[in-house]
Amino acid sequence: MKTRLTSKIWVDALVRRVNVVGASAYVLQKGDEERGDVLVKVAKLDQTASLYTPTINMEGERVFLDLIVLGVGPDVATIDTYIARAKIRDRDLWIVEIEDREGRHFLTEKVQST
Repeated sequence: MKTRLTSKIWVDALVRRVNVVGASAYVLQKGDEERGDVLVKVAKLDQTASLYTPTINMEGERVFLDLIVLGVGPDVATIDTYIARAKIRDRDLWIVEIEDREGRHFLTEKVQST
């Protein structure tokens, strides 16, 4: 079984990766420091965005799912509504917003979009 980074360390590393290349990342909500899930919103600054959530694939690896595939977004209002509901359901949830005109998510894990 692989050892997984704590949520706090993982979020800190993501924010650092984003800031190093000149984009901006903000932690909108801090969750459980050890095991909280993380929603990653990527705002393209043109009123569109993407939203990524962690899941486990068939091989048991942690991957991120692009929620646009499930009909969440790409308009910012739809994504913000989803995030507001997620905050109510999961008090341990971390929410990170990345602002990047190119729409890069900076995730090192695999991202499933289909």
